[in-house]
Amino acid sequence: MSESSIAESSTSGERTGSAPLASPAAGSGSSFEVTHSAAGNADLTDADGLEGTDEAPDIPVLDRPADGVPAVIEDERALVAAAQALRAGTGPVAVDAERASGYRYGQRAYLVQLRREGSGTFLIDPIAVPDLQPLSQALDGVEWILHAATQDLPCLAEVGLRPSRLFDTELGARLAGLPRVGLSAVLEHYLTIRLAKEHSAVDWSTRPLPEPWLRYAALDVELLVGLRDALEADLEAQGKLDWARQEFDHLLDFTGPPPRVDPWRRTSGLHKVRGRRSAAVVRELWYARDAIARSRDLSPGRVLPDAGLLDIARAAPATPADLAAACRHKGARRHEREWLAAVGRGLDVPEAQLPPATLPSDAPPPIRAWADRDPAAASRYAQVREAMLAYAEDHALPVENLLSPDALRRLVWAPPSDGDVVADLTRRGARPWQIAIAAPLVEQALREHPSS
Repeated sequence: MSESSIAESSTSGERTGSAPLASPAAGSGSSFEVTHSAAGNADLTDADGLEGTDEAPDIPVLDRPADGVPAVIEDERALVAAAQALRAGTGPVAVDAERASGYRYGQRAYLVQLRREGSGTFLIDPIAVPDLQPLSQALDGVEWILHAATQDLPCLAEVGLRPSRLFDTELGARLAGLPRVGLSAVLEHYLTIRLAKEHSAVDWSTRPLPEPWLRYAALDVELLVGLRDALEADLEAQGKLDWARQEFDHLLDFTGPPPRVDPWRRTSGLHKVRGRRSAAVVRELWYARDAIARSRDLSPGRVLPDAGLLDIARAAPATPADLAAACRHKGARRHEREWLAAVGRGLDVPEAQLPPATLPSDAPPPIRAWADRDPAAASRYAQVREAMLAYAEDHALPVENLLSPDALRRLVWAPPSDGDVVADLTRRGARPWQIAIAAPLVEQALREHPSS
């Protein structure tokens, strides 16, 4: 589970003054019983409501897996046994992955968690066992449950795990209209329980993994099946289940964001660097840092933070003494030869090959400029945007899930010459449910505010 998808949790660890939590029955994905020693000693059963008290007690924290913490699978024989057990299970499978974002280079998985009814929970070390295709084969045709699937699908694919069916509880919660969609918040909403989340941002490349971390990892898949069922029922009651299914199917083709052109332009604070020559130095430093980070398997920011990189670029040091004066970070000293060489390359770039101040783009201009540049397009956008905001509010739906903001801007700025809005939206990746809602609104705006 990525750090960003769980940052909304606010409670962790055992509560003082409470009885220990009784974990779900072995193999169960949805039912649990919690005894709470707050006023009234209320019992919470099956997360359907609070019994025996007029005042709801504090929401309990689940901090121990139902079956205990399983041993981490680190060899092929144990992997095959896990695959056989998962094949014998029933229903969907809960899946999660832990990465070492901010510690290691890239976004590879350092732990994979799976849980299925009748099979139990499995924790797998994909560094020790890098090919997890036996699991993929065992789960062929089985629905996967993930929370914030786009964060985990790419790293799971790297180890041979690709779903054929999918249910994303984070995306489903957005469509259901929940204001907070982190896993703990969604569990709190539907199952009236929270997860202990104190190990969300640790270095998952650590070996051996400490037991408290493994406990946390097992909990991430502990209740996903029950959460999926409750969320599906809510989506069906709201008439949004077909929307959600289309969104989940769309995610099956997700392989990660497209590679960036000139990724060095993402350097934090780059706007403070003046001139194309200095930008060329930043570029060379960025690629030097990336090469060092890759070779050492470290997050680039741990080699040298962006602030240090920009300090070097602005000073353009020629000697080790100049470099030391420009940047005092230990990474500057450790790799001084690479930094000085990168500065030299940047200073030697021919004038004609200096990076442009900005990259060319086929995107529409900023919305604030539309009224002057194309009043009809500005009117179209305002009309469609207002109608979509109203629809989203009426249906408890984030407007950005109704239609990609980029697709909307491009469509109303440069409408299709043949007037086929449906075909245009389809080409831009909109799903049928989105097209059914947005296309009539856009078509009406095009009729009322035609291009001159």
